[in-house]
Amino acid sequence: MAIERKFLISNLPEDIETWANRRIEQGYICTEPVLRIRHSGDKYSFVYKSSGLLAHQEETFPLTEESYNHLATKVDGKMIKKTRYVRSIENNLKIELDVFDNVYESDGSNLKMAEVEFPSVEDANAFIPPVWFGKDVTMDKKYHNSEMSKA
Repeated sequence: MAIERKFLISNLPEDIETWANRRIEQGYICTEPVLRIRHSGDKYSFVYKSSGLLAHQEETFPLTEESYNHLATKVDGKMIKKTRYVRSIENNLKIELDVFDNVYESDGSNLKMAEVEFPSVEDANAFIPPVWFGKDVTMDKKYHNSEMSKA
């Protein structure tokens, strides 16, 4: 079970360059149910996600580069490209902050969004985000990558 909350980010933290980061490219074969392919570094994966905004089932399977490239030709919509910055915070949680290359805010700037994954729904609901986090968009479907790939 994946339990995660999503927040818009207006301004990146001043120390963002010290965070671990990696490039990600992902696309969606289907959005109901969510069937996603992802490439990051030398890893390729296929992911199934059940419905649900705050909590959902998620299963990840490894792919070869050849399989990934084959499935990439089947993607509906656009391939999402982003840089993911990762930082550990209290209570064994981590922030995954994505800066998108090809998904934009209404003002034309690159979308920036943070996700925090939790061990339980109760922990997710009790979470007090850092002051630099913006609006909580967990329950807004348009901020899920599978929906953003359609735009």
